Amino acid sequence: MRYPFANHLLLAVVALLMTACSSEEAEAQTTSLDMKIYITIEGKTMPVNLVDNGATRTLVAALQESPITYEADDYGGFEKVGYLGHSLPTNNQQITTEAGDVILYSGNQIVLFYGSNSWSYTRLGRIEYSTIDELKSFLKAGQGRISVKLSVPETTGVESLTPAPSPKGEGRLYSLSGQLTNNPHKGIFIKNGKKYIK
Repeated sequence: MRYPFANHLLLAVVALLMTACSSEEAEAQTTSLDMKIYITIEGKTMPVNLVDNGATRTLVAALQESPITYEADDYGGFEKVGYLGHSLPTNNQQITTEAGDVILYSGNQIVLFYGSNSWSYTRLGRIEYSTIDELKSFLKAGQGRISVKLSVPETTGVESLTPAPSPKGEGRLYSLSGQLTNNPHKGIFIKNGKKYIK
């Protein structure tokens, strides 16, 4: 005897599981790296919250050696783009960008968006800003070539910390900015009041 309803139910469950897996993969590609980089333009600096992928990990490792400065120009009335000077690993996917997005294009160009575009990019992160006018002013939108400096937070001077008296924090890793880090990658962290390098 056949049970067509059972077959349809099984197919529906499989489709649901595949959708859930796809959502988890997409979420993993945009997971925070628990670290920020900084963009400095004409003496003004804004932080960038990074996503976790091969490009951002490689970029952070390079910036831990020394800051990177490059030239960027307006393009299309919605972005500033410039050559980084070397290539980063790509994880391209179709993205519709928003103002504030920091994107890797062709593996060797950094794009800072003050508008929107849809293309195959590797997402790096997002600039923290208050208003679109503040962002456009910072990026000198429509004003031609700018010099962009990328850097990571200074890590010198941290010798030790006094751990919190509560045992809840024991064994946990914290970034140098004090954020709890659940999935640490390469870098310097604080664990039980002492430096921890991974």
